[in-house]
Amino acid sequence: MAAETLSMLSTLPQVRCHELIGNRKGTLAVDLDHPYRLIFKPTDDPLPVKNDGGLDWNSVKSIKILEVVNYHE
Repeated sequence: MAAETLSMLSTLPQVRCHELIGNRKGTLAVDLDHPYRLIFKPTDDPLPVKNDGGLDWNSVKSIKILEVVNYHE
């Protein structure tokens, strides 16, 4: 089953979808087999944002997978 929006992933606690910070700001991650993460970014144009400037997960409909990585090394 495909998720229609990014917010659908937040209902699956086992994947722990979360926005990244620092040099990875603008990307998100989901947990894979520890310690690996799937890193991706929204590709909607324009990028959907909420009034406070944060990413509007309810409106993100497309992503680009960037890498699978252990970024804690």
